[in-house]
Amino acid sequence: MKSAYKYELAAAAGVSPRTLQRWLSANRAHLSALGAKPRQQLLPPKAVAWICQQYGIDL
Repeated sequence: MKSAYKYELAAAAGVSPRTLQRWLSANRAHLSALGAKPRQQLLPPKAVAWICQQYGIDL
């Protein structure tokens, strides 16, 4: 898995970036442990892999 922008993940999931942000806000503590900060747009590979697994996103 490689780094990805939040808008890329939103497009792959078929939702708006705002909706993706709402999904991620529920898991803020877990994402912080993976190295993703709340306002960060480019997410690290570990966070991208976890998000894709949790929400069924294929990149």
